[in-house]
Amino acid sequence: MNAPVQNPPHDDGGASHGSAKSYLIGFALAVILTVIPFGLVMGHVMPAASVVPVVAALGLVQIAVHLVFFLHMNTSSGQLWNNAAFVFTLVIVGILVLGSLWIMYHLNMNMMPGMMPSD
Repeated sequence: MNAPVQNPPHDDGGASHGSAKSYLIGFALAVILTVIPFGLVMGHVMPAASVVPVVAALGLVQIAVHLVFFLHMNTSSGQLWNNAAFVFTLVIVGILVLGSLWIMYHLNMNMMPGMMPSD
């Protein structure tokens, strides 16, 4: 008779995968951080010029909630490479966005009629 095949033990490298409680807290925060901006926009509670920064700020808070509760990013030594990769990604995206805006602004200024030097 053959012995049952056993799977090798799963090594997660010491990474925490979170509990059901942490996932529920993250989900509740994500829902709240979605409902608040929706209510502000649909209810016309504030002027449009004030709503945009509030919605952007709540979006940044929601990004932080997702990073902590769902991607389990924290300041532990086991997360060093993940955090370094995340910071590198932010730097590259920042260069891409700011560089694109800079190029578009200067192209717009250089392509306006009447801006060509006359000979």
